[in-house]
Amino acid sequence: MKSDPDAGGLFAPERVAVVGATEREGSIGAAIFQNLVDFAGDVVPVNPSRDSVFGQECYPDVASVPDGVDLVVIVVPPSIAVEAVQGAGEAGVRNVVVITAGFSETGPEGAQREQELRSVAEEYDLTLVGPNSLGVLSTPLNLNATFGPSNALPGSLSFMSQSGAFITAVLDWANDQGIGFKDVVSLGNKAVLNESDFLRYWQDDPETNVVLGYLEGVADGRTFIDTARDVTQETPAVVVKSGRTDAGAEAASSHTGTIAGSEAAYEAAFEQAGVVRAENVQELFDYARALDGLPTLDSEQVGIITNAGGPGVMATDAVGESQLTMASFTDATLSSLEEAMPEEANIYNPVDAIGDADIERFETALDTVLGDDNVGCAIVISAPTAIVDFGELATVVADRQAAHGKPVVACLMGGERTERAAELLGEAGIPNYFDPARAVGSLDALAVQQDVEARSYEEPETFDVDQERAREILTEAADRGARRLGVEAMDILDAYGLPIPDAELVEDPADAVKAASNIDGDVVMKIVSPDIVHKSDIGGVAVGVPQDDVADTYETLVTRARNYQPDATILGVQVQEMVDTEAGTETILGMNRDPQFGPLVLFGLGGVFVEVLEDTSVRVAPVSGREAGEMVDELDSAPLLRGARGRTPADEAAVEEAIQRLSQLVTDFDAILELDVNPLLATADGVQALDVRLTIDPEEL
Repeated sequence: MKSDPDAGGLFAPERVAVVGATEREGSIGAAIFQNLVDFAGDVVPVNPSRDSVFGQECYPDVASVPDGVDLVVIVVPPSIAVEAVQGAGEAGVRNVVVITAGFSETGPEGAQREQELRSVAEEYDLTLVGPNSLGVLSTPLNLNATFGPSNALPGSLSFMSQSGAFITAVLDWANDQGIGFKDVVSLGNKAVLNESDFLRYWQDDPETNVVLGYLEGVADGRTFIDTARDVTQETPAVVVKSGRTDAGAEAASSHTGTIAGSEAAYEAAFEQAGVVRAENVQELFDYARALDGLPTLDSEQVGIITNAGGPGVMATDAVGESQLTMASFTDATLSSLEEAMPEEANIYNPVDAIGDADIERFETALDTVLGDDNVGCAIVISAPTAIVDFGELATVVADRQAAHGKPVVACLMGGERTERAAELLGEAGIPNYFDPARAVGSLDALAVQQDVEARSYEEPETFDVDQERAREILTEAADRGARRLGVEAMDILDAYGLPIPDAELVEDPADAVKAASNIDGDVVMKIVSPDIVHKSDIGGVAVGVPQDDVADTYETLVTRARNYQPDATILGVQVQEMVDTEAGTETILGMNRDPQFGPLVLFGLGGVFVEVLEDTSVRVAPVSGREAGEMVDELDSAPLLRGARGRTPADEAAVEEAIQRLSQLVTDFDAILELDVNPLLATADGVQALDVRLTIDPEEL
């Protein structure tokens, strides 16, 4: 973020000017000015058409305000918004929030206006939020520079949202739930400041324990990953990302002008960045409360105590679908439970204290389970009975968590009778849920975050490659007007150290015979044309061609190509050594370029199965050695590479190196838009790229 937080800035100004302040009922200028009535600093109205606003002297422009201001909020029509921002910059103000809409979200004219706004912000080195923003608020100073109907309760969560309306709904709901915030910002169109800037700011804020976000897209994918990696080592970040479907992405684009990246890109980016992804608003705040209030996990083994068998089973099912595992109690724990519980109770995990369990039985069971070294966390589930007072049970749960220092979440199931108990639990930082699966999900978020904090990130390896040779091949293709390349691009892979079979591209039958004579045994022959993508489908590939048949096969392949597509550009035929594909596992190594995150590297089961089984993993390039290993580990088909069913294990280190080398290639060349190596044959002796297709953008060379 450009502003120096020690100097006040966006969230801790001493004086705020509202440009466009007015008393007109129902206007945004009036709403924001009135929302600032409890601000700990000074509020100054700026409006050349008024002498005063709500009894305060009004100034014609920011430069006229005596003693200056720290923050300017712009609430004027879009036609004069850029001029108003420029006026703030000329007056020496660095912190600006542009509430005004009518920018890139509205079409070409608005996009041009937003570019002008960006230029002004750059000229005056402005820390600018918006445009098309609800505003900002910060509870320590009662700063509410928004036009929302509710202020926030104080707390240690900081929240950024690309939707202003979502903020108003969240604050209204959070106030009912007793959930508080430190800072809230409506990102709007992110003309200057974006999600990465606020992540960085809150990382250094001792009053922010958890960062929450609602995002429809990110401004700069690579910067987001690098920033979030650093932030999440210390401060958890939980994000809801909308626009998962094509329809949602289109709606996001019309909402804030966001260009949607692929869903696979976001999944990979959030994982690589250490961001905890929530699927919906409920999960966002479930995870936030757990990460904000609970102690760290001793282990991922969970113990469950319940007075109701059904909810206990539901919780157990949810554990099975999470990163957590059900704890196996020690013999000492089982003996203690057997002594304390009635004969009808189940002393194994989940512990069922049965329906007549009183407070004492719950306390004994919880104390015993938390005292087991095999238990890292616990869930207390209680259906309402006439025997259990939920308030007393909440006190017991809070006391036992404090005594053992292990995280406990509660699932006190019911309606109104749970409200006071939930408040008591909340005071101890313990969340309460009606649904056992939500309780498990919150503990799972703790486990995910602890894994993130334990990570050691490594720089991607830089291999010794022949970049100029690869560039020459790409440039030659671009010069002849080609956008798609096939096996003629195999030498690009070779230049980056990806092993390829012996092969030669020839342009007549005689040269084909000569090329084949340099290869022992039968050969493979493939038509080479940028206009024919699926060569096998048109009979453009001949496998196991004897040396004596090479010339005739050349003619046959060219004839088939001409018959299939008379206007196709035929570069020739590739003559390639035969490779025994039965000796290894066919995999796919590929890439496509995402509009927000750049090159996405894909690895998975290849050959003819790739589109059927869809067993692949994805990372945003550049890919490190650790990440390449994770890509292999994530595959359901990984056992095939590791020798399942008597197969010879593949050289996994060679596979991981191939992933990293391809990552370096697509990082070096922005001109490569798509690339598929399929198959990449993985054997005990290493890997070989047997075929390649790629698409280029000549203008990027």
